Amino acid sequence: MPVPSISLCMIVKNEEHFIERCLKSVQPYVDEIIIVDTGSTDQTMEICKKFNANLFSYKWNDHFAEARNFGISKAVGDWIFWIDADEEADSEKMGTIKEKLAETKAHLIFLPV
Repeated sequence: MPVPSISLCMIVKNEEHFIERCLKSVQPYVDEIIIVDTGSTDQTMEICKKFNANLFSYKWNDHFAEARNFGISKAVGDWIFWIDADEEADSEKMGTIKEKLAETKAHLIFLPV
């Protein structure tokens, strides 16, 4: 089976205290990073640039689903990985994620963070 690609998609705003730790935890397992920023005034976007993230500005309209769908529309991966900036991935669980995705027939998978 071919190895699937994974796009990380995140909506962020003023997450400079958390975003680097989060991105470090997932970067080894994803093929692209999509960041949808809803108006950060801190260093969030500069930190994301260090991870070669694809950065998009989005005017917040109090509608989470629209912002989420905007980010997903920019992704090219076979799978979308979603995580909040104040969370981090468990490397033990993520270590074989692509192999597990290649074998599954599921359309959605939840992982502990």
